[in-house]
Amino acid sequence: MTEVERLAHGITSLIQIYGYIGIFLAMVLESACIPLPSEVIMPFGGYLVVLGHLNFWGVVICGTLGNLVGSLIAYLIGRYGGRVLILKYGRFIRLSEHHLKMAENWFTKRGQSAVLIGRVLPIVRTFISLPAGVAQMPVVQFSSYTLIGSLPWVYMLTWSGTALGKGWEGINKYVHPLTYAVAAAIVITVATYVVKWLRHRQE
Repeated sequence: MTEVERLAHGITSLIQIYGYIGIFLAMVLESACIPLPSEVIMPFGGYLVVLGHLNFWGVVICGTLGNLVGSLIAYLIGRYGGRVLILKYGRFIRLSEHHLKMAENWFTKRGQSAVLIGRVLPIVRTFISLPAGVAQMPVVQFSSYTLIGSLPWVYMLTWSGTALGKGWEGINKYVHPLTYAVAAAIVITVATYVVKWLRHRQE
């Protein structure tokens, strides 16, 4: 059994035993920069929905709240620990300087909106909370953007698990295309809202 297979087995065992709480805890760890793939957590939760063990929206809500709590933990580490602390202890959770720089560059170029859009991008979504904390982004705004950005990602993966059924593990093959598709959808939705709002103000 490979390391990835052992990790997936551990995650599915946690969720099978603890249900919603297992999903919440797994997503807390994933969002706190612990290398647990949400691409395994949420689709498996969706599969359990198909089996009748869990409720779809219960899975989505627990996954989204777990994402928020874990992101807040990473945010606070960045805010009060700073970049030095992150780099010093990041290796214990396989956080490299390259990963941190990627998240920092994304945040620098896009400002606080990077938290919203970055929630559906590979690697960036896991570590974007750290530079947001270092930059001391207002916590209320950070939490709001995290919730709004996390929901479509969690929903998509959960739905994928229900659609694939027993083949839920196959989601790994399609994660990146779907990730960028959701990111594009968020950008289009936000852009449309802004355009409508501006037109309304002009009338």
